[in-house]
Amino acid sequence: MPESVPGAGYVLASLFVMFVVTVGLRAAPFAALAFLRDSAVVKFLGTTMPAGVMVILVMYTLRDTGATTWLPAVIGLGATVAVHLWRRNPALSTVVGTASYVVAGALWG
Repeated sequence: MPESVPGAGYVLASLFVMFVVTVGLRAAPFAALAFLRDSAVVKFLGTTMPAGVMVILVMYTLRDTGATTWLPAVIGLGATVAVHLWRRNPALSTVVGTASYVVAGALWG
């Protein structure tokens, strides 16, 4: 017995459902935040989470650093910290730190 191929209406309906679910899931945090904007808990998390997230990212990044791969990691981490202290720009710090790590890894890794 041959397999049936879904029709165009079925495919379009499926795509529409996927679109609505995706947009809804991406919009839900912003809608929830509108109700919680004046919450003390949200303010506390807004001030403490960035540092906590950075500590977790540094620990995750350096967890597999061994005796032979420590130099690129230290150079990348040092560049990230230096640029962040200089410019206070997380995006710039991340890009410069990543680039420094990749270059150092290519040279000494």
